[in-house]
Amino acid sequence: MNWELKRFNELTNEELHDIFRLRVDIFVVEQTCPYPEIDGKDPGALHLMYKENDEIVAYARLLSPGISYDEASIGRVIVAKSHRGRSLGYELLEQAVKITQAEYQHPIKIGAQAHLEKYYGSAGFVKVSDVYLEDDIPHIDMLLDL
Repeated sequence: MNWELKRFNELTNEELHDIFRLRVDIFVVEQTCPYPEIDGKDPGALHLMYKENDEIVAYARLLSPGISYDEASIGRVIVAKSHRGRSLGYELLEQAVKITQAEYQHPIKIGAQAHLEKYYGSAGFVKVSDVYLEDDIPHIDMLLDL
């Protein structure tokens, strides 16, 4: 496995570029959802990446309590389209949960796209809100206790 975990100031310029490009490719272009992808939370985050041949193909942003929620949080969970169907998303989620729990020792709250409830549920997250629209996409809040 080629998992890497870095703080913002440890990312190379190329890694930061590749992370932003991958996030925009998926969340803005693929999902046809114009929104401000660069939201100011990256400098305080941990960045979990999976690389193959020096290319970032899976990524998640891990946030300490108080940035998005009172709890710790995981967001921007993505696998490049070219690498889907290999269970890499489940490995990414497993790594993200393990690291977030170890780093912050808090429950983890996420704002998940509603159609991914089963995916996040596979890691123990439970739905804690009604469906709401965020950027015109149905979302739910989910929580994973320690």
